[in-house]
Amino acid sequence: MQRPHVVVVKLGTSVLTGGTDKLDKAHMVELVRQCCELKKQGYQVVLVSSGAVAAGREQLITPCGRSLIEKQMLAAIGQGQLIHIWQSLFALYGVNVGQMLLTRADVEDRERYLNARDTLNALLAHNVVPIINENDAVATAEIKVGDNDNLSALVAILANAEKLLLLTDQEGLFTGDPRSDANATLINEVSHINDELRELAGGSGTTLGTGGMATKLQAADIARRAGVEVIIAKGAGKNVILNCMADKLPGTRFLKLTAPKDGRKKWLLAGPKSTGQLVIDDGASLALKERGASLLAKGVKTVRGQFERGDVIEVVTSQGQCIAKGLVNFNHQEIDQIKGCHSSQITELLVFAPSSEVIHRDDMILL
Repeated sequence: MQRPHVVVVKLGTSVLTGGTDKLDKAHMVELVRQCCELKKQGYQVVLVSSGAVAAGREQLITPCGRSLIEKQMLAAIGQGQLIHIWQSLFALYGVNVGQMLLTRADVEDRERYLNARDTLNALLAHNVVPIINENDAVATAEIKVGDNDNLSALVAILANAEKLLLLTDQEGLFTGDPRSDANATLINEVSHINDELRELAGGSGTTLGTGGMATKLQAADIARRAGVEVIIAKGAGKNVILNCMADKLPGTRFLKLTAPKDGRKKWLLAGPKSTGQLVIDDGASLALKERGASLLAKGVKTVRGQFERGDVIEVVTSQGQCIAKGLVNFNHQEIDQIKGCHSSQITELLVFAPSSEVIHRDDMILL
């Protein structure tokens, strides 16, 4: 039996508050109704919900929330309130919800990543709507994903989703800032993300949330590489979710790329931060991109950063373009010794040579 298609819906703080400093519960009811309608159509729905800090701020009389500690406190107060609201609203339609709080550590570690994936899939298998947020009450800068846009992309990979809807206070990605440029036009479809497109993505459009169009572009780039179609659209108004699914809403659609079939490669896309870089020559770059070859020591020109065997590192061309990420078979000092050498020379140069490849192609994802 074929598994139902999964749709991940990311709801930004601006969508949930309607631009105010309080949760717009009337609009939340409307969003829940649409999610339940999608379920009737045979889809499985995952919500990535912002709003914990805003919900916490509602509960306190004294204004606060400027420092990290205060924001974590507000998240601790508001997260329970937020999930209670979602639980109550979905219960109106006889649908159960389950809460998952994640940090970057949950996707960087392979075992924890698999555990999170299994929990998410178990919730979906039992017809439960997962409500996912970053664990802001305990997350520090080192372990934060940083924003719910990128978190939603990681969740889409975890759930093996078909579509990711990034709902925000803008209709999509424009050729300029629509708030200041009257001639800015909406970009309806994106098939390739380049530096020019990244420059078009401005900062955060609101003081309520943490993500702007730049983070949405990052999220779209991650998700589409994993075979997920991404739509950025305005979250206000009636039937926004249903209209996105029916291609009836103004928005920016990011076409998906061919997804890697190997689970380890999807994990490499999902989260592990790179701890270093290897700059390679043009010959090695061509071999990686056109022949799907492993990275050999001969093609390495420069080692950047400090890393150990098994760490995730980036592979960069001489022109500075990052073309791959992978699990390295040597530490930074060892690669510095063997760079530019033939594979047959590795055993002569090192006391212990665990591999003839610096990064095996099975442990590498091309970008």
